[in-house]
Amino acid sequence: MADPIVAVIAFDGISPFHLSVPCLVFGTDRTRLGLPRFDFRVCAMEEGPIHTDAGLTIAVPHGLAALDDADIVIIPSWKDLEDPLPAVLVEALGRAHRRGALIVGLCLGTFAIAAAGLLGGRKAATHWAYTDRLQTLHPDIAVDADVLYVDDGDIVTSAGVAAGLDCCLHIVRARYGAEVALRLARHVVLSPHRQGGQAQFIERPLAPTSTADRF
Repeated sequence: MADPIVAVIAFDGISPFHLSVPCLVFGTDRTRLGLPRFDFRVCAMEEGPIHTDAGLTIAVPHGLAALDDADIVIIPSWKDLEDPLPAVLVEALGRAHRRGALIVGLCLGTFAIAAAGLLGGRKAATHWAYTDRLQTLHPDIAVDADVLYVDDGDIVTSAGVAAGLDCCLHIVRARYGAEVALRLARHVVLSPHRQGGQAQFIERPLAPTSTADRF
């Protein structure tokens, strides 16, 4: 069986951490550990260098044609939240969705999927600090501010930043089962399973103890 193709969309101004989330879960060959392998591709509007918001330059080997046969398409963040999505990206996401690819929006990547017209009438998640803006821009979406991720079948969206790791592990779990996801989580030293419905943050953290500041 061919390895599932995972295409991640990068762009100028992306956070290296946001880009690293799907790279960590899908981009490393761990077959020696008995874990599945993915045909992993980082793509952008055009192949070539992009500049991250941390001052790093990354050589992106693929353009949007890499989405044409991808099984999973991931947008790990987005930056121009209120600007129209480039038409070529709207078309590429629409084609991928129509032929059955799983579309994933991590953190503010949900905004890009919404701008592509793929979330109308659906439930979705994004970073808690941006849920009101997402709801205002796209009133036809049921935005849930209180969850880590939302699995709506062919589209999965996550809350902010580190919740993207939980979302990617969920995708592995859904495709390969709990045991594979557990072994992957153990290898990268992540919590093995945080339910998608878990709150994004605790309003009132635990009170400090006398040993709280000790190493």
